[in-house]
Amino acid sequence: MDRATPAELIPGADRFGSPDPRGPAVPVYRGQDLLGHAYLTSDLVDTTGYSGRPIDVIVGLTPDGTIAGAKLVGHHEPIVLVGIPVSRVETFIAGYVGRNVFAPDLSDGSQPPVDIVSGATVTVMVIGDSMVRSARRLAAALGLAGAGAATPAPPPRTVALDRTERRDWTALLGDGSVRRLHLTVADVNDAFARTGRADAIERPEPGPDDDTFIDLYMAVASVPGIGRSLLGDAGYAALAATLKPGQQALLIGASGRYSFKGSGYVRGGIFDRIELVQGDAGTRFRDRQHRRIGSLAAEGAPELAEIGVFAVPETMAFDPAAPWRLQLLVQRAVAALDKSFVSFDLGYSLPETYLAPVAPVALPAPTPAQQSAATAAATPTAGPVPLWQRIWETRRLDIALTLAAIGAVTAIFFFQDALVRRPRLFGRVRTGVLLFTLLWLGWYAHAQLSVVNVLTFVEALRHEFRWDYFLMDPLVFILWFSVAASLLFWGRGAFCGWLCPFGALQELTNRLARRLKVPQITVPFGLHERLWPLKYIIFLVLFGLSLHSLGTAEVAAEVEPFKTAIILHFLRDWWFVLFAVALLVAGLFIERFYCRYLCPLGAALAIPGRLRMFAWLRRYRDCGNPCQRCAIDCPVQAIHPEGHINPNECIQCLNCQVLYHHQSLCPVVVARLKKKARQAAALTSDPTTTPRPAVAARTTAAPAAP
Repeated sequence: MDRATPAELIPGADRFGSPDPRGPAVPVYRGQDLLGHAYLTSDLVDTTGYSGRPIDVIVGLTPDGTIAGAKLVGHHEPIVLVGIPVSRVETFIAGYVGRNVFAPDLSDGSQPPVDIVSGATVTVMVIGDSMVRSARRLAAALGLAGAGAATPAPPPRTVALDRTERRDWTALLGDGSVRRLHLTVADVNDAFARTGRADAIERPEPGPDDDTFIDLYMAVASVPGIGRSLLGDAGYAALAATLKPGQQALLIGASGRYSFKGSGYVRGGIFDRIELVQGDAGTRFRDRQHRRIGSLAAEGAPELAEIGVFAVPETMAFDPAAPWRLQLLVQRAVAALDKSFVSFDLGYSLPETYLAPVAPVALPAPTPAQQSAATAAATPTAGPVPLWQRIWETRRLDIALTLAAIGAVTAIFFFQDALVRRPRLFGRVRTGVLLFTLLWLGWYAHAQLSVVNVLTFVEALRHEFRWDYFLMDPLVFILWFSVAASLLFWGRGAFCGWLCPFGALQELTNRLARRLKVPQITVPFGLHERLWPLKYIIFLVLFGLSLHSLGTAEVAAEVEPFKTAIILHFLRDWWFVLFAVALLVAGLFIERFYCRYLCPLGAALAIPGRLRMFAWLRRYRDCGNPCQRCAIDCPVQAIHPEGHINPNECIQCLNCQVLYHHQSLCPVVVARLKKKARQAAALTSDPTTTPRPAVAARTTAAPAAP
């Protein structure tokens, strides 16, 4: 209470009294006259905001239920700390002063009577709702006038199924479609300290106080607009197909050192760390109601270590249009067989955008045909089609185009000799493939492989490997399958040189730079040999981190610019964009700079690529001694000065094979052609030259050796 004066909360007041035993509030006086009570909103209701931490407002409440004053005294909202002036939030809070919390215009805390602060929607909505709900709760506890009056019930509402537009991550967080609970090490240690258990207090969570313990997000995935935004069109369609009529599903994802899933569902099939609570009803989820999700489809969404979609059991009458909360149970071992627990609540109310009034409709009596159809529909079937199969069904065209592209690249390699003999045709084909890879496979379909896929696969092998998890994204699965096969034939080059969208972007921008006469830097081969191991070091560091914490490794994997440049189209925080652009700028002067020296995915593929069984690239004995033409022209300097090709660094661009057959650029071919021309000229100019048939006849007539 030292953060506010009595007069700030109730005009004319001059002192605070002793805490009221009936509730978490203190009386406010003017002399001996009681003017009302002051309290902290977070002492009465959940006030968790955008940051995942409480927003603290001190409110002065008069005996008739009128908010006489309010003051913001604590928050951790990033949108307010950086970007939105706190004065605008204070103006919003001031809009509630003088309003009675039992008045009809405050009957629903999700519809503030004052203007929303643009850009801080969740923050101010939480503040307004918490001020009204906490005031009503305190009034009931203190028996204030109006607390016993019947509050007008809000009209019944339901989910608006026609509002299906997709939105980005910022918009979803901004209006509360996605709610966040962010707990630091200090938050958890403080919570256990409040339990008073000495054994729990003596075993604090290690690490700096501001380290993230868990960063959790949740949303109602079965609401069309939210589900399509978070899962993508195909993912939402597949989810909807698995839910029964009226059944709902939640999406929960998190990163940090604490897993909201835990290991209970592995041992007993139940997720014992989370509970869905609505009103007096609650439920925990079982493994059969859970589907793992690899990543979120919303533009700008973070990479989370754990993401799952949970179908709400049909036994719970869950209403997505009504408020509910998720309870997270945090446990701490205090002995070999003993644990201490604390819980954290994250409240959720569906934004007004997705709500519509319930319009009662008189249904006509079903016709005999409808009754027959209903009976047929109720007949048991073989079971629901797996989610991944539904996704593959909805993306058949994308799958067909991807398979066609892979088939075309495969044909290029198998029939490379016929193609590379025609340099102009080969150049057009390669440019066409690179454009397709960048524009369709990358920027449209977002099928960009990442080292995170490798780390996730290894993690799955170590724990709970399931094919259906990897089948959820058909294009990425097909690409990985083709990469695995191509490693045996051509090493990593088939992907890195032809089907990597960021690699295509680098090569195409470098071509443009050459046309604009941008000077090209040739890295001395000795220095080049010492730089290319960097990508292997980066991969090993990421791999080591993944063994400790996959979430930490995924954060460190931002060394890949793929998400920024390909998935998010550069619509990201400026430091990510600056990093990606810096790599592309370096590639204007050193072709495929990132591929050569920094790409951990290329390093990860090069290691098994050493197992390739065939050598498709043809070489002359003169290559490297004395001829250096291919080594000089190799775009990634994969050809050593002595002539051999380093398969770890080769991207199979086939540039050396074009030179191998070129009649004017390859010194060996030029020398052979000149020799043939001289022999033909000699035969033509000497009329006495003995014909070959006569020579053959003499050879045939020669006596056999004894």
